[in-house]
Amino acid sequence: MDHKAGFVNIIGNPNVGKSTLMNAFVGERLSIITSKAQTTRHRILGIVNGDDFQVILSDTPGIIKPAYEMQESMMNFVKSAFEDADILIYMVEIGEKDLKDEAFFNKIVHAKIPVLLLLNKIDNSNQEQLEEQVAFWTEKVPNAEIFPISALQNFNVPEVFSRIIELLPASPPYYPKDTLTDKPERFFVNETIREKILLNYNKEIPYAVEVETEEFLEDDDIIRIRSLIMVERDTQKGIIIGHKGAALKKVGIESRADLEKFFGKQIHIELYVKVNKNWRSNERQLKRFGYNQ
Repeated sequence: MDHKAGFVNIIGNPNVGKSTLMNAFVGERLSIITSKAQTTRHRILGIVNGDDFQVILSDTPGIIKPAYEMQESMMNFVKSAFEDADILIYMVEIGEKDLKDEAFFNKIVHAKIPVLLLLNKIDNSNQEQLEEQVAFWTEKVPNAEIFPISALQNFNVPEVFSRIIELLPASPPYYPKDTLTDKPERFFVNETIREKILLNYNKEIPYAVEVETEEFLEDDDIIRIRSLIMVERDTQKGIIIGHKGAALKKVGIESRADLEKFFGKQIHIELYVKVNKNWRSNERQLKRFGYNQ
């Protein structure tokens, strides 16, 4: 068979650049990116198609020790990434020495599939530090091919992608060739709004928030969206809305700008805030929001 296809799953600690890499490979902003931990909550597929290949990339939550039900679900997404991978990308950054979970690390070291260890953010290092880090990870993960990269600057990213294509198994495509992702439009609306909340609010607020798009009506030249921002407490609702609604309005304006770029259409967006007590520890609520699947 002349055609290649396979699943390439990206794992690593929080904030090492997994989402930046995924978006660089796909050429679209599928995964939200902020400097805050736990930005990615779900497993998101990005699909890159060529005439004779299909690369199905999977961005996963950063590996943490779960503290509540939602984080348990996030780590289940990471576990599933080991089960269907044809190629595993283990992403670390300059100066990093270990994975947050030893069991995950053992799975990487004993993986029976190709492992690419990407040493990210090398633009923040010098040659001596880079050589020391390459030697460290060569000893720590002897089964991996190591690539120093800068996902943000796109340094060495095309070379990694070329190596991925070389390693892909022969297979027909798993998805139609015009497919970009496995997620519906509403998912990206929710994620865009959540990104703006991560960027505009501090402390616990971003982590207590879930977004649900209740209406997505698409016409030829405009998409009308109504989304609900859920928080866990009344005090959080007040903070999200802000004085005279100014904070919520800012989230709406910034979300609309990004969504107009993403969908290539005019966007009309309405945002509401509702208290949904302790949703992060409620199994029924987590299932409703796409966790615990």
